[in-house]
Amino acid sequence: MGKKQQTAKIVSQTMLADGIFDMELQAEEIAAQAKPGQFISVYVNDKSKILPRPISICGIDAEKGILRIVYRIAGEGTKQMSSYQKGDSVKILGPLGNGFTMKKDRAILIGGGIGIPPMLELAKQLDGPKSIVLGYRDSEMFLKDEFEAYGDVFVSTEDGSVGTKGNVIDAIKEQGAEGNVIYACGPTPMLKGIQAYAAENGIEAQISLEERMACGIGACLACVCQSKEADEHSHVCSKRVCKDGPVFDAREVVL
Repeated sequence: MGKKQQTAKIVSQTMLADGIFDMELQAEEIAAQAKPGQFISVYVNDKSKILPRPISICGIDAEKGILRIVYRIAGEGTKQMSSYQKGDSVKILGPLGNGFTMKKDRAILIGGGIGIPPMLELAKQLDGPKSIVLGYRDSEMFLKDEFEAYGDVFVSTEDGSVGTKGNVIDAIKEQGAEGNVIYACGPTPMLKGIQAYAAENGIEAQISLEERMACGIGACLACVCQSKEADEHSHVCSKRVCKDGPVFDAREVVL
């Protein structure tokens, strides 16, 4: 089954931290198909804003038909989204992109900043022991308590207010997170560090790239990343993050 466009009703919306919002959407058709690591495109109700906002899926309740997204205000579109209330409706398209390939090996899940939310549904669905490494700017640790139900949680903060001072790789080394496969989502500098760490230690890594998108379906080629092999559409060494990703084997892409 493919992607669907539907008008979703907002079930709830709350603020988790400064500029971070948690929205639940009634979207039966999309929730029935969605997988960890995929995203949806949200069309704001202001008709002057034509392009949708790509938002990673944080939670999936297929039985109740509910999708959960946690997003950061990054511009006028997401600012407008943050004003929506329970009972309002919004048009969405999804599920989009390729999600994580779930293995049964001991795993390290890594999320940094707004790359933390998509790791929550993966933590919920992934079988086997898990070390969960979360990277924050400071002590505003949104979603941390929810992750604790699914594995051992390790934290890094840029200012050192909680856990390891530094980045997620520092936390892995200092706090002893272990695993045979890495799943990660976050800003490119973080993913570049994870890519190098995985290569040095002979660990498989799946990384979800953050990239500005326009169409969200692979038609406009606005969100390409450099790859080690030629793309079958453009015949150059590039991949479309929205269509070929956002999740890639870390060995496939050049960051």
